[in-house]
Amino acid sequence: MVGDARRRVLVVFETQWDRKQLEACRGAWEDRAEIRTAEPRDADCPWDFDILGFIDRAAARELGRIDAVLSSSDYPGATTAAAIATRLGLPGSRPERVIAASHKYYSRIAQRRAVPEAVPRFALVDPEQPQAELPIPFPCFVKPVRGSFSVLARRIESPAALAAFLAAPALKEFTGEYLHLFGRLVRGLTSLELDGRYFIAEELLGGHAVTVEGFACDGEVEILGIVDSGLDPRTRSFVRFDYPSALPEAVQVRMAGVARRTIRELELERTLWNVEMTWDPETDRVAIIEVNPRICGQFGDLYQKVDGANSYEVALALALGERPRPRHREGRFAAAASFPLRVFEPSRVLAAPSAAEIAAAEAAFPGALVWSECAVGEELADFEQGEDGASHRYAVVNLGGASREDLDARLAALRARLGYRIRPRAAARPAPGGAGTLGGDPEKPT
Repeated sequence: MVGDARRRVLVVFETQWDRKQLEACRGAWEDRAEIRTAEPRDADCPWDFDILGFIDRAAARELGRIDAVLSSSDYPGATTAAAIATRLGLPGSRPERVIAASHKYYSRIAQRRAVPEAVPRFALVDPEQPQAELPIPFPCFVKPVRGSFSVLARRIESPAALAAFLAAPALKEFTGEYLHLFGRLVRGLTSLELDGRYFIAEELLGGHAVTVEGFACDGEVEILGIVDSGLDPRTRSFVRFDYPSALPEAVQVRMAGVARRTIRELELERTLWNVEMTWDPETDRVAIIEVNPRICGQFGDLYQKVDGANSYEVALALALGERPRPRHREGRFAAAASFPLRVFEPSRVLAAPSAAEIAAAEAAFPGALVWSECAVGEELADFEQGEDGASHRYAVVNLGGASREDLDARLAALRARLGYRIRPRAAARPAPGGAGTLGGDPEKPT
């Protein structure tokens, strides 16, 4: 099909992952879909953007013809795409279901109904009326009910530490500005009582962290794959994501069952989703960290490398009203990984590859995708407001290989080819304390 015969797919709040991932699987969709994007991009969305007006304009077709809509943006893209699809009668989840799934407190309540054995103890925390005692013991993990990466997600050791955390100026700025759009979406699209200004305290989780990803389609819930999360032992920052998982097969089967029951309870439909989980080998417990009702854009090509189909192909099929046909172990590689490249102390970028140099490096390493997130002269120093409070990510590299050892060797060669030169500042940064990532978001756009 060509020209007007192709259906027009609107990608809202475009993320850094979208263009490379869609290009990586172009052959699977270009004959039937025309991809369009709308401003603003995910990274450029202002805190006071007229989000409900944007939905109204799209529904009134002021953004042009729309035959399908999708987004890999965690916030506000996933909810916005669902709202537009619902208004236009297109395939997709209803926006109130997406909001309830991504609101960590309401999502926990649904999880507890579906899979109580996999849900840690939790409690709602109102920062304006902090409780002296919580119904869960300290230490615990505290995070916003509507977060971004692991910003303001912390291990809290005591009631006094919780009171100090809730009184911090950064918290008021976060709830006042970052969550402004979420409040408008909650009030405009749902009847939920609690907006995003609350926090949730949770029992600490340990063990191996993974992401279980799949899709809901016409009442059925399918699994795409399970991706292992590799953590830095000092800071618990994410340093790699490996597919396929190396966990015992029986554990993976249990995780898939927990994910299916949870997604059915959340009533998501015609959407990708991912559920972050842990498995503690000492207790043999599988537990849910959180649910994200959207595609994990960073992982799209990992499935393509190993299984033969990019998860963006699945997202497009769902948005177009088609039945996805996932593949299994039909890719050119036995293993694939996404490597966030980080610094763990304040540093300055002395050299970074140009777009042309990145393209040449990707061509020299078939299947490689590189996202650069820094520029020459940039200071990598804003850790506390960063994604995990303990590091600064300056690039992401996705690779395929014969094994995890082969991936390590390919990563070293590709990093040498890219030529990043990053020098720590003379003044040492104190070792991070209290920042963690279990219980917070993985590497994902917001």
